[in-house]
Amino acid sequence: MKARIKWVEQATFLGEADSGHAVVMDGPPEHGGRNLGVRPMEMLLLGMGGCTAFDVVHILKKSRQPVSDCVAEIEAERADSDPKVFTRIHVHFVVTGQDLDPGRVKRAVDLSADKYCSASIMLGKVAEITHGFEIVEG
Repeated sequence: MKARIKWVEQATFLGEADSGHAVVMDGPPEHGGRNLGVRPMEMLLLGMGGCTAFDVVHILKKSRQPVSDCVAEIEAERADSDPKVFTRIHVHFVVTGQDLDPGRVKRAVDLSADKYCSASIMLGKVAEITHGFEIVEG
């Protein structure tokens, strides 16, 4: 896997992934940015959220659960001093479907957290990561 990050101007960078997709990253105005894109640390959380949500949906579909929506809501805390690494991350899944089995949803969340989500397992080496879920009928 490869990625390329190109400085555009001030605190704006263009990240290009091996897949050919690109994303703009920018800093806040107080650090010379113009608020044109997500911050790099936000990108880490988005990547972890995408990784784990993908797993949960995939596992639920494989177990023939009628999932129609999945949202991963993430809250994170960072260290007060440099390097301001993540110290705590909580992922709350809101899973929607018809007659979803809570045991299977819990199993999907646990499997993602403990076995499949490379991003969250990697971030778990430096941050305490917790998970929760709720089921919405629909």
